[in-house]
Amino acid sequence: MKGSTMIIRVASISFLFFFLLSSPKIVQADVTNKVNYSQDVIYQIVTDRFSDGNPANNPSGAIFSQTCSDLHKYCGGDWQGIINKMNDGYLTELGITAIWISQPVENVHALHPSGYTSYHGYWARDYKKTNPYYGSFADFDRLIQTAHSKGIKIIMDFTPNHSSPALETNPSYAENGAIYNNGVRLGTYSNDPNTLFHHNGGTDFSSYEDSIYRNLYDLADYNLNNNVMDQYLKESIKLWLDEGIDGIRVDAVKHMSEGWQTSLMSDIYTHKPVFTFGEWFLGAGEVDPQNHQFANESGMSLLDFRFGQTIRSVLKDRSSNWYDFHAMIESTENDYNEVIDQVTFIDNHDMSRFTVDQSKRQTDLALAVMLTSRGVPTIYYGTEQYLTGGNDPENRKPMKTFDRSTNSYQLIKKLASLRQTNPALGYGETTERWINADVYIYERTFGNHVVLTAVNSSSKNYSINSLNTSLPQGNYADELQQRLDGHSISVQANGSVNAFQLRPNSVSVWQVTKPISSPLIGHVGPMMGKSGNTVTISGEGFGDKKGSVLFGSSSSEVVSWSNTKIEVKVPNVTAGYVDLSVVSATNKKSPVYSKFEVLTGDQVSVRFAVNSATTNAGTNLYIVGNVSELGNWDPNKAIGPMFNQVIYKYPTWYYDISVPAGKKVEYKYIKKDQNGNVVWQSGNNRSYTTPNSGTDTVRTDW
Repeated sequence: MKGSTMIIRVASISFLFFFLLSSPKIVQADVTNKVNYSQDVIYQIVTDRFSDGNPANNPSGAIFSQTCSDLHKYCGGDWQGIINKMNDGYLTELGITAIWISQPVENVHALHPSGYTSYHGYWARDYKKTNPYYGSFADFDRLIQTAHSKGIKIIMDFTPNHSSPALETNPSYAENGAIYNNGVRLGTYSNDPNTLFHHNGGTDFSSYEDSIYRNLYDLADYNLNNNVMDQYLKESIKLWLDEGIDGIRVDAVKHMSEGWQTSLMSDIYTHKPVFTFGEWFLGAGEVDPQNHQFANESGMSLLDFRFGQTIRSVLKDRSSNWYDFHAMIESTENDYNEVIDQVTFIDNHDMSRFTVDQSKRQTDLALAVMLTSRGVPTIYYGTEQYLTGGNDPENRKPMKTFDRSTNSYQLIKKLASLRQTNPALGYGETTERWINADVYIYERTFGNHVVLTAVNSSSKNYSINSLNTSLPQGNYADELQQRLDGHSISVQANGSVNAFQLRPNSVSVWQVTKPISSPLIGHVGPMMGKSGNTVTISGEGFGDKKGSVLFGSSSSEVVSWSNTKIEVKVPNVTAGYVDLSVVSATNKKSPVYSKFEVLTGDQVSVRFAVNSATTNAGTNLYIVGNVSELGNWDPNKAIGPMFNQVIYKYPTWYYDISVPAGKKVEYKYIKKDQNGNVVWQSGNNRSYTTPNSGTDTVRTDW
């Protein structure tokens, strides 16, 4: 047993269990704030499996299973079904504030040779048309309008990595990876004179490079260094942004270059900024520094597989304990610059369902912990109904019932409401207050707002002594109303909690809210942008009268101002990382919010390549140059290590990098060994003028 006070800074989403003694009032989220999801709860829907609201748009023939007995085929779910479940109150009463839907674009219609279909939305055919089995553009417009009228945001899946199944040697395999631009065919995989696709075989996942430039299984892999594909995909996502989407989940980010994706994010943030997160799969216990690098540098957040895999190992598989969970919380706080923007989950469409036959209480415990932990919590459709199932496709069974009385439904409803009403859940710090293998008690604080959560995952009572808290003196009832066998506590003036018994398999939540009078930043989004881009600052205590926002020491143009939300334009400051601060009209200054990245300008993806760069074992090649995106001549910030196995082979090295558009840059390559020793390329600086748009390749000799 251990009683301690380890503080973890989490500037955006704390958690706890606050429930009114009566059913919680439904508080609508701010759907105008499309970059801050810190107080939101996302509900992930596989559109085809949720609800069939319009049978008239169901497919016919071999790709449709009317009874959904074949889970590899379409089952009829559509946007009208989602609309209906918002209108009848199922989704609104659940309290979720964002819905993540399957990719809405037209997918292939062919039956895969193995009997699979594109019901999941990941086999794109035409990004500028809708999937007709989900609905028309008119249906999608009504989906957006209905959601927004009820305070719900819509997040779309997006697959810029690949089109659909294809084989180089068999043009009749499915639809041969064919891709269309609003009905006009751009190309197919086996007939690809314009090199829209990579033709390097399938990845064996042996390296980061191999996974980027080879096919993922049998999916036709886009050549994102191709101007046609670059322009088409960026045009396409802008089309859906103009349709009114509020967020984007990017599929398979591990399998595309970070450079191209950073240029994509710059485009999005300049056009219509929305919260964007990617899928970088990590297995149980896997920690990948490249994953952290991507989350910190690409401009998008990630699905938090470290959180998801760890909570599953603690409460589902029982192979880890709360010490392991807290170690993950501490580690990820250090690894991710914006840990509060990482998207947490307990299960999803790529892993087995959390619930097994007799594990409903474990599901409830896991939901309670996730909904009160740092990050943006995501509920996979049907978890509130305790859906079971192994791996794909068993984890994608259709919804059979929409029961609002299940314990999980009521639990989500209460905690989703609490996230809207107690800012500690959105922006708080995390403090571990008491821990052993079976018990985890943690506190979330943001200014004067406090939430304290206690979970006991064992089958025995625990006597809790020597517990301290930031809660003010007083008596506190369990905000979950004993739904998970919680209880009340008494807090003394010095912050000590009177000893109490923590029941088996229980969760208790206690909380207090109190306004903040001085500015305190909870969240900034996006955390990357060029001069003139709009940035939203969320928090409390800003005051109702307009003050100022500083990027370093430079003032910014204020677009809007309230006590809890400010919108500003990025000022014309030197590119690189800067700290933000808010100064109220009464001249009170907030603590700084660190590591906002100011870009040099619009971004394009350029492939830098160098020939004849021989190295010894343990030495890699990097590039460094005169702009922030190339490290500002600092070898410690050089870009790399570069690749040399797929597109070009050693001793030629290459790397796709997001750089300022239409700008003359100077650069050199450097060799860096495992001890950090650097050898600079000889001669004058190399110079190159980047394109105004699209992509390019610049290849020189060492």
